[in-house]
Order: sequence, then C-alpha cells, then structure tokens
Amino acid sequence: MRLSDLRGRTVAVWGAGREGRAAVTAIAAHGPAGMVAVDDSANFLTLPWDGPLAEAAPLVTGEEGFDRLAAADVVVRSPGVPQTHPWLVELRRRGATVTQGTALWMADHAARTIGVTGSKGKSTTSSLISHLLAAVDRPNVFGGNIGVPTLDLPEAELYVLELSSYQCSDLTDSPRVAVVTALFPEHLDAHGGEAEYYRDKLNLIAYGPRTVVVNGADPRLALELGDRAAVRAGSPDNTHVASGPDGAPWFHLRDQPLFPRAVLPLVGRHNEGNLCVALAVLDALGVDVAARKDTLAVAVAEFQGLAHRLTEIADPSGLTFVDDTLATSPYAAMHAIDAYEGRPLTVIVGGTDRGLDYTPLREHLAEREITVIGIPDSGPRIVETLAGLPSVRTEVAEDLLAAVALSRKLTPAGGVVLLSPAAPSYGRFRNFEHRSEVFAEAVRNTAPA
Repeated sequence: MRLSDLRGRTVAVWGAGREGRAAVTAIAAHGPAGMVAVDDSANFLTLPWDGPLAEAAPLVTGEEGFDRLAAADVVVRSPGVPQTHPWLVELRRRGATVTQGTALWMADHAARTIGVTGSKGKSTTSSLISHLLAAVDRPNVFGGNIGVPTLDLPEAELYVLELSSYQCSDLTDSPRVAVVTALFPEHLDAHGGEAEYYRDKLNLIAYGPRTVVVNGADPRLALELGDRAAVRAGSPDNTHVASGPDGAPWFHLRDQPLFPRAVLPLVGRHNEGNLCVALAVLDALGVDVAARKDTLAVAVAEFQGLAHRLTEIADPSGLTFVDDTLATSPYAAMHAIDAYEGRPLTVIVGGTDRGLDYTPLREHLAEREITVIGIPDSGPRIVETLAGLPSVRTEVAEDLLAAVALSRKLTPAGGVVLLSPAAPSYGRFRNFEHRSEVFAEAVRNTAPA
C-alpha cells in the first residue's frame, strides 16, 4: 500500500508522537476522505496537538479511540503501538487494514533504500554506511528509527535507514539492500514472544531484497537464516578482522588488507563487527572497497559514533562518564560492559520493565568485579537478579540523578560510570534523547566544584 492509495479513504493515525505527526502531515497531502488521530496513552509527557495537525486530523483520546480506529478504512499505527496491544489484536481479528508510515514510504522508495535492522548495532552500522557512502561520492539521506521519520525524509537518489523491529513488522516491500546486524531476545512484551520478535525483525528480508547482508558471526542470526543466500560479513570470504602486514589487527576484504583496526575510534569488538557489515554493504553496492581503502580509512577515522551509544562525557573528577542509553536490553549492556574491560566500572541499569530475563546479564558478570546501580522501574529487579555474585556490588537509587551522585562515591579514581540501562526509556522520559539529556545534566550538576 502506497500513500497515494489513501486518497478518498478514511484513515485513523494511531499515535501522536513524532511518527504520528509525520504520518498526518504526509497523508493529508494525498486527499483522504477523512482522517482522525488517536492517542490512547496521553500523559504529562505528551506534546500539544494543535494548529495544522489538529485541522488535518482531530485528536481523539481515551476509550473512544478504539471505535474511531475500527471505523476507519485504514489504520496507520505508530511503531510504538505494540503487536500485543488489545486494540490491535482485536483490529487484526476483525480483518482491519493496518499499516505504518514506514511501510507506506517503503512502497515508493524500496529500490533506492538500504535498510538496517538488528537487536544490536543497527544505529552505529547504519550511521557508518551513510558516512562511508558519502566519503566515496555516493550521497544519501539518512533517517528512520535514528530520529527522522521516513515520511519526513526529502526526495533523494539513495537512502540509508535504521529500522526497528516495530517498523519492520508491517513492511510489505523489502529495501534494495536489507541488512541485519544481530538477533537476541528483545521487546518480547511488544511482539508476543521470542519467535514473534525474530519474525517481525526478519520481515525486512521477506519481500525479495536484491541483496541481504548480515553479521556472519552472530549465532542466533545464523540459526534463523539457515541456508538463505546472504553476504555474511565477519567471515574470511568477506570483510573481517585479521592480522595485518604489521602483525596488528587489520580490517580485510577477503585476502586484501584494508587498514588497521586502530583507525576505528569506536571501542569494543562489536564495533569491529559493525564496520565489517558496513564495508560489506559498500562492496555489495559495487563500491571498489580495496581501491578506495585510503579514502575509507580517513572516513572511518573521522567517524565519531552516535550521541547516545558509548558516548564519553568529559568530567573534571577524572572519572569517565559514558552515555549508552540506546542499550535497551541485557545483551546490549553486556557488549558495553565488555568495551571497558580492565577498568574500574560502575553501571547504571533500569528503565521500562518489560519483564525481560536478566539471567544472561548475571551469567556475564559472574566472574567480574563491578558495581551495578539500579534505577526505576526495572533496576531493582535487575539488582535482585545479580544478588549473591561475590564480586558484584549492587545498589538502588531513586532516580537517574541520585544514581549519578552515588556513582561518584562508589567508583574508584580513573574509573568508568556507564549508563547502559538494559531497558527502554518510556514512561519516565519522553524518549531516549530525553534520558540522555537528564544523564548529562546529572553529570554536570554533581561534578566537583
């Protein structure tokens, strides 16, 4: 279904956040017979709905919202509406037509799009792909889950999108190049279970992409893909890291050394894998990676990473504060912890409690000396899961500010304070950017004079 297919039809846009606003604006330009916006989760964080938005689609809140959704020819849901929402379950049972803004956009732009998803690494990998393509004279527009809704993107010859599992789930067109970086259990409350989450995630590759590129080192992804044809980055027959001409680790394309691992400023082995995937995408698009290796090395060295992914914050105390608010699962937090192995480490965890199993985090920390501070809502439960580990000190704080202040008391000189919450930000923050802002402000406000 395309945006143009909504002309003359009644449409209900479900969600009043960034994606819902973009959907109302885009759909209004195509002449629907009528349009309404529905927000069943309005609270103190909700932004005003007025002006042209309210004129194009009056906002309905509360229980009346379901009746308006059910009466529409097409429901355009925001990604934040979970598959398990009782209203959505009932709409699907009735055979309602439900789609998303990203699906509407992809129907018109798939042939010009590189779509990146994954339980870990999708933000960094998609950013790297966009950055490296620009460096080799392949201009592109970058957006999606990273912060710019697809329906707000300008026209371009090439797009690079970061796509969440929520956005992937309603696609009926695959992008030209479909990229999957990793799979592990995430967002299970929103998808209905582990199998359903993997199904929705891999819907990105379900509609005949020209090329599929995956992280070949990810075991769950390999299991789910089976023998499906795909470019598997991280393996010796593609992009990988191995000993180079000087004996140090180098990035390679097959047997061709490209540049040293030290060129990449991002910490952690997982970021090596992200760059391998990005280079494999360029190779699949016909970029002569070996011939352009010097240009690519400069671009890699200039890449500063994302604002909310292992972003270090300067502090006069000598402690290193690290914003990793995009780590919304225990597995993502485990990667972040590994990136600072060998340094005294305090980790702040907790956020929206989706009922995730934090046993893998416990197993990961079993032999590690570390301090863990839990904040609401899920922090106390995470801390409880870690109880009894001999070298893990656990504390609970009432909020993020209190956790930062406590971390200053507990972290040895020269150590690291890592916000890697292993949970989303919803409920107590507007979004992940808001949680980052609060963290940075807490670091500033608690800094020694």
